[in-house]
Amino acid sequence: MSGIALDHTFADAELLRQALTHRSYGAPHNERLEFVGDAVLNCVVARALYDRFPNLPEGELSRARAHLVNKDTLAEVARRLGLGSAIRLGEGEARSGGADRASILADAMEAVFGAVFLDGGYEAARGTIDAVYADLLRDADPTALGKDAKTRLQEWLQARRLPVPEYAIVGTSGEAHAQHFAVECRIAALGVVAAGSGASRRIAEQDAAQRALDLAIEARSHG
Repeated sequence: MSGIALDHTFADAELLRQALTHRSYGAPHNERLEFVGDAVLNCVVARALYDRFPNLPEGELSRARAHLVNKDTLAEVARRLGLGSAIRLGEGEARSGGADRASILADAMEAVFGAVFLDGGYEAARGTIDAVYADLLRDADPTALGKDAKTRLQEWLQARRLPVPEYAIVGTSGEAHAQHFAVECRIAALGVVAAGSGASRRIAEQDAAQRALDLAIEARSHG
């Protein structure tokens, strides 16, 4: 657990241990800390967005915050910190890949934020969250936050009067309970074909859409 790159040194190391304990491992587990962390995270991210985008209306601020604190973003942050290898899981969860499951990673990340808050107070939690989210907030585009890749791609194409993309599953692998999907996103008008993959068709399509959008923007910039 000491290998996690957090901008906080715990006075009570037991709080961090609890934050990284999934209920499948035993008690005390991290669900109560997750509850606290969720509230603190929402508050800190709301303040960061309020300061960074002074002209953004409430509705767009809410959408941006929802994107930054959702399960997928939290899981991404947790993976960057190497949190998965530090989470204590029951044998069944560990064998089924729980250390990289988005829901488990997201819950643990919130629990860690809750643990920092209880250990060091609001300013400690704010400092930790600001540090962890620094890249995401620095690169945040308020017009895109909260919109998934497929939506952004479709809006980009429609703004240029181009046909919507086509998605096709090109392969599946793995057991029925742990399938992996390979998808292609095709934009015929631009000659773009982008591959994506993921643990569900939806995730694979989103991955392909993001890659297709990047390729489409590049194609237009060189066109």
